[in-house]
Amino acid sequence: MDNWNNYLASQGARHSPDDTSQATDFGHALSVAQLNAGFVAVISDLGLISVSGEDAASFLHNQLTNDVQNLGFDQVRLAGYCSPKGRLHATLLMWRNAESVFLQLPRELQPALQKRLSMFVMRSKAKLTDAGGVVVLGLGGLAAQAALKKHFAALPEAPYARIDTDLGTLLRVADGLNAPRYEWLATPATAQAVLPALRDVLALGGNQAWHLSSIHAGVPQVSTRTQEQFVPQMINFELLGGVNFKKGCYPGQEIVARSQYLGTLKRRTTLATIADANAQAGDEVFAEADPGQPCGMVVNGAPNGLGGTDVLVEMKLAALAAGETGNIRLGSATGAPLTFLAMPYPLDALVL
Repeated sequence: MDNWNNYLASQGARHSPDDTSQATDFGHALSVAQLNAGFVAVISDLGLISVSGEDAASFLHNQLTNDVQNLGFDQVRLAGYCSPKGRLHATLLMWRNAESVFLQLPRELQPALQKRLSMFVMRSKAKLTDAGGVVVLGLGGLAAQAALKKHFAALPEAPYARIDTDLGTLLRVADGLNAPRYEWLATPATAQAVLPALRDVLALGGNQAWHLSSIHAGVPQVSTRTQEQFVPQMINFELLGGVNFKKGCYPGQEIVARSQYLGTLKRRTTLATIADANAQAGDEVFAEADPGQPCGMVVNGAPNGLGGTDVLVEMKLAALAAGETGNIRLGSATGAPLTFLAMPYPLDALVL
């Protein structure tokens, strides 16, 4: 990775102050308009766990919110890892090949989650290892497909599908801003070879660009600031196919199922923009009509390139309805107001 990092530094990227061994990040923020036109993002803050062994799929099937045993080699799925109380420790993107199941999650969560899962392997024939060393390029917007077709003979035809080629693994994730989004996992040598051609036709960004595109796709991601804050349905995870209610038990399954079938869910997550550049995950939001207690929490936030922050915010359904009148504010009932935007999917159940 050293040559890759040196290459990125020569292109104007900067090292993370917390971990100079990791890939550098491009500091300039892209706007939604730039993302919509087409972008390539060098993503440096995602980690990857490989779970190998003949019991890998069955072990994970008993730990995660989604079906792992029936995960096809050409599929990608979201999944959650919950506490016994049904609160999310992490949200994951997973796929598999003949040897391993791969779990992608924020790099900041990887060491603790990998250690925690390893504690429950016991007699299962499964081994968890760090699968880092690959470069992750995120692509999206109207021009992304044409740019990728110069390198791939075919692209995944639908969201949450994948292909493997000599150039690496191409995942199609949730569409955003009315266009497909992709993750290209490549070796550093391949990434260095293809990035100049991609940046010739696509806006170049880093972690901010990818997170902003995910926010506008309505896809949440649990971070250290929001661990154990949400039952999956509070962040719309079942709407995105991240929960399978027909599979067997997993930690917190009873509470997750009860929230689904007994009508106890009173919270959802929606999209908003805030004229405050400092809004971030874990910040509470308040309704003017009830200033004494928070009515929700920012799940994810990313600078929007215009001086503010676009967010996914989890809220009480009652406050969410009232929020259409503009009385929801960041940090306190007198903080910066939230302006709500249209979600890319409806907030009622799509598939049970």
